[in-house]
Amino acid sequence: MRIAVLNGPNLNLLGTREPAVYGSTTLADIERRMRALARELGVDLSFSQHSGEGDLIDAIHALRGRTAGVIINAGAYSHSSLAIRDALVGVELPFVEVHVTNVYAREPERRHSMLASAARAVLCGFGPIGYELALRGLVASLAASPPAGGAPDARPSAPASGPTATARRARRG
Repeated sequence: MRIAVLNGPNLNLLGTREPAVYGSTTLADIERRMRALARELGVDLSFSQHSGEGDLIDAIHALRGRTAGVIINAGAYSHSSLAIRDALVGVELPFVEVHVTNVYAREPERRHSMLASAARAVLCGFGPIGYELALRGLVASLAASPPAGGAPDARPSAPASGPTATARRARRG
């Protein structure tokens, strides 16, 4: 199973940018810890960081058919980018939104996510370990819904019934 980890603007500065807010853990530290966890879980990970909205959207589009799911910290774009949400929905990949800080305890403009309504889950406020929690949760969620057609990187099939299927049907019209 392949999972993509996408990071948005300023996350390349983790460890040095506002350490009182974001801590001293770097993005490289997070990736190192996630690789170790991925080995334990038997998962292949890819990582990328993009400062530009269009670059992040292009990266999302490139994942279609190549990964089973996405962990994304879109940074400030989480609060403003319908285009990133639409890209994630358009490639039909389940995703988990992650934030290092508790965005709901911060400035009012950070308390709304454009991505959350389409996400399988949202994790915020756990610091860098939130990425690891997201990986564990996404892998477990994908394992509970095997990929369609038996392809290792195919999108998991939707359950025939239950709240997830009902929500998907409601979104389709």
